Amino acid sequence: MPGKFQFPKVTFWKAMFIVLMLAGLYATIVRFAQGLGASTNLTDEFPWGIWIGFDVLCGVMLAAGGFTLTATVYIFNLERFRPIVRPTVLTAFLGYSLVVVALLFDLGRSYRIWHPLVMWNPRSVMFEVGWCVMLYTTVLALEFAPIVFERLQLEKPRRILRGISIPLVIAGVMLSTLHQSSLGSLYLIVPQKMHPFWYSPLLPVFFFLSAIAVGLAMTIFESSMTSKHFGKQLELPLLRELGRILAVVLLVYTVLRAQDLYHRGALKLVLQPGYETWLFLLEVLLGLAAPIVLLLIPRVRHTAGGLYLAAVLTLLGFITNRLNVSTTGMETSAGMHYLPRWTELAVTGSIIAVGFAAFALAAKYLPIFPEHGGAEPAARVGGATPSFVQKEEERVLVGR
Repeated sequence: MPGKFQFPKVTFWKAMFIVLMLAGLYATIVRFAQGLGASTNLTDEFPWGIWIGFDVLCGVMLAAGGFTLTATVYIFNLERFRPIVRPTVLTAFLGYSLVVVALLFDLGRSYRIWHPLVMWNPRSVMFEVGWCVMLYTTVLALEFAPIVFERLQLEKPRRILRGISIPLVIAGVMLSTLHQSSLGSLYLIVPQKMHPFWYSPLLPVFFFLSAIAVGLAMTIFESSMTSKHFGKQLELPLLRELGRILAVVLLVYTVLRAQDLYHRGALKLVLQPGYETWLFLLEVLLGLAAPIVLLLIPRVRHTAGGLYLAAVLTLLGFITNRLNVSTTGMETSAGMHYLPRWTELAVTGSIIAVGFAAFALAAKYLPIFPEHGGAEPAARVGGATPSFVQKEEERVLVGR
């Protein structure tokens, strides 16, 4: 007798995904049927909102781990980081693909997104960013393709792409370096419109350094999450090294940012209470002060939970920074406070949900993570089962 049909188990996160996708579908229909005016709170005075500030500026930054880790392994030949390259490349590829999707929503005439391919304007920063994003997304697709070919057991195309992996990585590093900094260059043309907390001639440098920091933090974050939710081994010794590097990058960023604020006379504005001041202090606390303190404490940096917390704070801090640059810093000159319409948030939420779902499917069906034959399961974030590495390190610490 055939078994009774059973509906798939609906968990909280599956229900949340369905809600986000339905809300995003409705918002998409409104956006493309009725235009930007009906689906957003954007105006002629404030034409860039959350779809640029978060979906593009933050999306590109959150995907920066791709060029950071691939350069580390393939160019600097630090082979010990190879186990975390594949999930990092997957995150970068998904990130850039979803940035392109977000651009389709923000562009007034999205069907003309192909125009930069044939209508060149080499003096435009947007033109350079558009080409770099397009080319780097292509590079990431080629870097990710061998994983798919491995799953499909297509050895010939896999060998071909592996043979050109070094040129691909070099091209990716160059393209990513160019457009990560160029995103900051977009705002160099508005010195009189942006608040002094965020306008600086060094914005391209700050955007590039923040991309490196967020790339490292995102690698720690995704490794911790996959360990917790997918039962994959947590490469804790590698994450500790990334944590040390992240601390150095954050310190360099902090020194440069403080010097820039001081020399421009903007540091004294911290003493003036106001909307901008509180959001500036929030980004400094989340993205710089708290993670630096955590990462400089060895007992915190040596634990999976401590690294995870420092990574999350770094991500939240620099997301706040990008939103401050794109939104908060421009509100005073625009004479208005921008608050996204719920349909804008629905589109952003659905894009994020698609990214998490795509990563989960790839982790389940593709060889994203290396197999560790015979090794004990690593400790999960929030779990109680210690890995062999953790047991060994605890033994050494006790011996000391």
